[in-house]
Amino acid sequence: MGYPRGLLAADEEVVVDRHPHWKALFWPVVVSVLAIAAVIAIAWWVSTTEWSDTTRTWVGVVTGALFAILVGWLAVAPWIRWRTTHFVVTDRRVIYRTGVFTKSGIDIPLQRVNTVQFRHGLIDRLFRTGTLIIESASDDPLEFDDIPDVEKVHALLYNEVFDSLDGDNDPTPGPSAT
Repeated sequence: MGYPRGLLAADEEVVVDRHPHWKALFWPVVVSVLAIAAVIAIAWWVSTTEWSDTTRTWVGVVTGALFAILVGWLAVAPWIRWRTTHFVVTDRRVIYRTGVFTKSGIDIPLQRVNTVQFRHGLIDRLFRTGTLIIESASDDPLEFDDIPDVEKVHALLYNEVFDSLDGDNDPTPGPSAT
């Protein structure tokens, strides 16, 4: 699901619309798989014991509750956070939004962008992701982590910044003097 087009200006066009890279979901998936394996192991172990049916039921309920809490907190919540985080570059601004119940975001007009940088280490390069660093007029640099294809996004953003600055230097035709 892309960034809602209804939140853009009438003639604003999207250049880049990304969620964080899927590597941000690696550990939540690992936790989910381990939690499922643990529940299966506990269910197998409980079935081999000579406990009463009531005890087995309570062990199953407690195991299920712990499973739901663990997977909800360590896997589902990060997935929802990932799904509701948007990094968008339009022909006018850079938009970053995140959150479900409490939303936060920042808009940076392209004309205020001074510097665009990217950084990625070996693992990030293998996954074709990285950190995009944007320095705007009078603000500390903002770092956006886990941007997919960070080098392409960097180049596209730089081109949009250049185009927006180039548009300012064009003389606008004013009313003609007669």
